[in-house]
Amino acid sequence: FIHQTLGCCRFIYNRGLAMRKEGYEKGKKIGYGQTSAMLTELKKQEEFAFLKEVDSIALQQSLRDLDRGFVNFFQKRASHPTFKSKHNHFQSYRTVNQKDNIRIVGRYIKLPKLGYVKVRQSMEVGNIHHVTIEHTPSGKYFAVLNVEFEPEPRPNQGGTIGIDVGIKTFYSDSNGNTVANPKYLERSMRKLVREQRRLSRREKGSHNRDKQRIRVAKVHEKVTNQRNDFLQKQSTMLVCENQTICIEDLHVKGMIRNHKLAKSIASVSWAKFFEMLEYKAVWYGNEIRKVPTMYPSSQTCSACGYRNPLVKNLRIRIWECPGCHAVHDRDTNAGINILKKGLQLQSA
Repeated sequence: FIHQTLGCCRFIYNRGLAMRKEGYEKGKKIGYGQTSAMLTELKKQEEFAFLKEVDSIALQQSLRDLDRGFVNFFQKRASHPTFKSKHNHFQSYRTVNQKDNIRIVGRYIKLPKLGYVKVRQSMEVGNIHHVTIEHTPSGKYFAVLNVEFEPEPRPNQGGTIGIDVGIKTFYSDSNGNTVANPKYLERSMRKLVREQRRLSRREKGSHNRDKQRIRVAKVHEKVTNQRNDFLQKQSTMLVCENQTICIEDLHVKGMIRNHKLAKSIASVSWAKFFEMLEYKAVWYGNEIRKVPTMYPSSQTCSACGYRNPLVKNLRIRIWECPGCHAVHDRDTNAGINILKKGLQLQSA
């Protein structure tokens, strides 16, 4: 049933996208209302009776996603929506909780049209708003719940800290501490390359190729899970120990355009780390202060304020200030400057 729902949602999404493209070519404005009416008409036709067999709200939500995609496109936040393929190994659909038709009962989750499905629950949940059912490339199924809950008060130690993220060292802080980059992708690279080579030898369309594709996907999934676990633990530790956390307002997407550093920057996941810090700060009442990207945190002496442009060279890790002769570790010095600058700013 899950695959049937995924297929129907994909069909309606593509049908709605084709309708909107055709309307654009004819000079007609097509929005969510028109595509929703199209769905209603399709259900009345015997040829599309299969649409009645799946969750109707999930079909509507696929059209909502399409509409949101166009809104993001027109506001230049995303590219133009494209047709979905059944050959994409990641598929999902979303449905909304109405009259408690989505709920956790013991070791089961109740889903519309599907009934009770056994689950492994990772945490207690509050009031369920909606659920997204995901089928991942590794062949696993996940029910991702969007819930409303009140975060439990979590007192922190009241500290203030400046964070300078990096590639070799994941971050250095203003207290002189460093956290190593775990490099999960590099550690799994040998196995990943081996499995990808085996995949390339399998005949396209064969059952053995599909089994090998899943093995490759599992390696990627393991790396993603390891990285997420690391980021969650580091962000939680910082929020628990500090009331005010100062970070750089980095434009990560722009930095990834540097093809020499793109792979390394994507691997350390700075954007996701900052996102975790920000939502946890909202939950527990911490302050996140963002220092402007162009602030020369690495070049400025944290002792006397002298700016040394020679430190732009990333190969310089330790340097002596020409002004006061203080000796600095590049990253720790940057963390101290980020803290000082952040405390001068209003809360982000």
